[in-house]
Amino acid sequence: MSLKVFSDVLSFVVFKDLAKDKVIFNFFRLLRKEDMESYSDFVSSLYKTETDNWTQYLLKQALSLENCLVKLASQNKPIPEAMMQAARYELEILQELSVMQPDDFKMKGFKAGWTIENIDFKDIYFERLSHIEQFGFGDYALFTTFRLQGLEEGIQLKPVAHPDPIRFSDLIGYELPRQQLIANTEILLQGHLASNVLLYGDAGTGKSATVKAVANEYASQGLRLIELGKKELHLLPRLLDQLAMNPLKFILFIDDLSFQDNDDDFSALKAVLEGSVSTRSKNTVIYATSNRRHIVKETFQARMGDEIHRNDTMQETISLSERFGLKIYFEKPKKDLYLEIVYGLASQYGLHMDKETLALKAEQFALRKAGRSARAARQLVEQLSSLEKKEESAC
Repeated sequence: MSLKVFSDVLSFVVFKDLAKDKVIFNFFRLLRKEDMESYSDFVSSLYKTETDNWTQYLLKQALSLENCLVKLASQNKPIPEAMMQAARYELEILQELSVMQPDDFKMKGFKAGWTIENIDFKDIYFERLSHIEQFGFGDYALFTTFRLQGLEEGIQLKPVAHPDPIRFSDLIGYELPRQQLIANTEILLQGHLASNVLLYGDAGTGKSATVKAVANEYASQGLRLIELGKKELHLLPRLLDQLAMNPLKFILFIDDLSFQDNDDDFSALKAVLEGSVSTRSKNTVIYATSNRRHIVKETFQARMGDEIHRNDTMQETISLSERFGLKIYFEKPKKDLYLEIVYGLASQYGLHMDKETLALKAEQFALRKAGRSARAARQLVEQLSSLEKKEESAC
């Protein structure tokens, strides 16, 4: 049986590149050789992916593969019937492979096992293909967060295997700023031209956490987050070109943005925000955080200056922030909001402490941290929670 199925695999066209995956390659080799060494290599490689479910693994790789069908669907182009027929045939073979068990291989000796499921590969695959703008393809189907890296030959998006899982339910306070960002993000998800956003204000007020929470909440609707540092800003035009035809929606996230005077990266970002030759894409938006409204660090010497047209220079330094279509302010919390955040986090962490004592400790902690902030509130509650758990375990 295994040799017959292997001969079917050799005819693959649409899903041919599945063999580039190590686990699947080892399985195909097992079909061909049917010996204990090949068997061991396959099961070992499957286990190393932290699962023993062969059916789900194979399905996941098939759904994420970037093939001819995916490329056409992502551009909203019709798929030729010949390609559809090939895909249907190959999916039937993949489904047959996905339910093969250790007993289907005739070698003698102990054979480590794996689990299988009865799943209709064709129904799931074509359903996902018809909603490619929601699920994506390739690494975009497997990951929700990426980091931009510059290479000599171009750019690379490196998936983040374990992104910050923060959600709206973890955020307390700042409802108005959060709703502003949510509304803009929903415009993006609806396929309209959304505003680039500058989230500015005091440190530790949750600007970055809000962006990450928005990305996490809407990931199931086709939203992905790409983080880039200031040194990668000159790569933005290449990144925008690469993403232009992608059916997904992207937040290009620049955290803690600030520039020194005469910074080359200043001009790079300014050109992308407005005034470059490229047309703004409806599937990307820039969300940047900064502790400064005007982003450019400014000295008194620069303000006084000795240039003849000092006012023109001053306007240049503030022009970058003005190019963001939406600016959202996160101010340092007053006492009531600060304590609301502390109480809310204490509830999330399961902290057993009366509010009066907690409020006193919160104010003392804020004094040591040079002011109230959402970050200070979280640090305090994390410390108190750890101490409480340590005391409970000692009893």
